[in-house]
Amino acid sequence: MDILGRWGKTESMECKEFERLIPGFISKKLDYPTLKRFYEHVQHCGNCREELDIQFLVQEGMQRLEEGNAFDLQAELGQRMEEAGKNIRFHSMFLYLGIVMEIVAVGLLAGIVIWILL
Repeated sequence: MDILGRWGKTESMECKEFERLIPGFISKKLDYPTLKRFYEHVQHCGNCREELDIQFLVQEGMQRLEEGNAFDLQAELGQRMEEAGKNIRFHSMFLYLGIVMEIVAVGLLAGIVIWILL
């Protein structure tokens, strides 16, 4: 279970859903919860990692060939995955911060109520 509880809870992803989301990942259009589930799935599923590699190579490779640019698609996909991991860690940090702020606010309110009642 995710340490964030209900705020950061993620459900596992099926391979079919993963494959359907690959174009959104490649075009950087996945929202945070979906990106997190996508990233976690690809870290543990070799078949889906291969499918991501293939679709990335085909889509980005065709585009680069049309543009006439040189490319190292394996390195680019690695960078894209690293960027996704950084984005997930960044968003998770803010979720943790929000939880801490909620706890502090509740504590302060409880303290004020207790102080007033005494």
